[in-house]
Amino acid sequence: QVQLVESGGGLVQAGGSLRLSCAASGLTFSRYVMGWFRQAPAKEREFAATISSSGGSTNYADSVKGRFTVSRDNAKNTVYLQMNSLKPEDTAIYYCAARRDYETGFRYWGRGTQVTVSS
Repeated sequence: QVQLVESGGGLVQAGGSLRLSCAASGLTFSRYVMGWFRQAPAKEREFAATISSSGGSTNYADSVKGRFTVSRDNAKNTVYLQMNSLKPEDTAIYYCAARRDYETGFRYWGRGTQVTVSS
């Protein structure tokens, strides 16, 4: 019943920007920590960013800090990932995920959206 649906991926040149969206349904969105993860070809999934249930706190992987910004709109049940100064190494499938405040692992996952950064 819970669904997380990512959108906004695409092909962009190095140095460009993209804004990813993740629309959530079937859960009380404001109670969930939301995260963004990514998986490059032949690599394991890695953490990119998280945002607290209220939107008051964020965390970023060192590889994206200063370039990516995660935000959320609880009224719209949507979390965003603004990606600036994109690099070819950012090429990956980007996944949205959700967990409760008291959970350590993300319980729900989206299907992903492809981001490709060309040089």
